[in-house]
Amino acid sequence: MSMEKKNNNILVDVETAYLEHESDPEKARYLFAYTITIKNSGLISARLLSRYWKITGGDGHEQEVQGDGVIGQHPYLTPEQEFTYTSAAMLDTPVGMMQGHYIMLNDDGERFEVDIPAFTLSVPQTLH
Repeated sequence: MSMEKKNNNILVDVETAYLEHESDPEKARYLFAYTITIKNSGLISARLLSRYWKITGGDGHEQEVQGDGVIGQHPYLTPEQEFTYTSAAMLDTPVGMMQGHYIMLNDDGERFEVDIPAFTLSVPQTLH
């Protein structure tokens, strides 16, 4: 039986970028920035309480990160409001993947999980 995740009309959009100048491939250090926009497309305001990430490197190595809020904030989103932030992840391979969820609390006192769909982090390939 499959369970559908109830995102409570919270939309998550992700954009990624490889930070070449802050990476050091010789030392297996690849830094990626990700910019996330969270939009409340529902009718009830909600606050982001915490985050959970599973980061998987190209070698299959997984790390889990969880914490309070995002970038030190607990954004409160009224209907149709958006919140955008940028953070970064360090990988030891040139390709990896991130996925996770936010825990949010709406004005009805209901806690709910918002899925963050898996997205790829990869060093752009250069053609010679």
